[in-house]
Amino acid sequence: MHYSTKIVEIMDTRHKNKTIATFLATFLGGLGLHRVYLYGWHDKWALLHFISLPASILIALIAPDQPWMFTGCLFVLSVLAGCIESLTIGITPDDAWDARFNPDSGRQSMSDWPLAILLVLTVGAGATALIAAMARISDLLLTGGAFG
Repeated sequence: MHYSTKIVEIMDTRHKNKTIATFLATFLGGLGLHRVYLYGWHDKWALLHFISLPASILIALIAPDQPWMFTGCLFVLSVLAGCIESLTIGITPDDAWDARFNPDSGRQSMSDWPLAILLVLTVGAGATALIAAMARISDLLLTGGAFG
């Protein structure tokens, strides 16, 4: 292999940014765009994430009298999985990240404060969603849904 061919191969290798992957998982994780960013369009889990929204819409159209909490549960689960993946991506050490996703990029990842802010927002949103779900389930079980 020639030296110039090796340079072209290194330049063709994309460096996958951990902060961008965390951002995509936090805000667009329900659609699986973080999986597409990391693994490409042929990732089966990305496809499963992506299908969850149309499937939830289809279920809502088939059963319009059912609460959105039940008809949209596939997409809600996909969003929650995206949040968990966001936390998993965000807390991965930079050297482990580079070993897994950037072995030939020629660059080194250096996470900074935007990643920390994303992780705090993700934990806050997850805690809020968990408390809201617990409150709604308690309302349904204890009062039959009297409060909404």
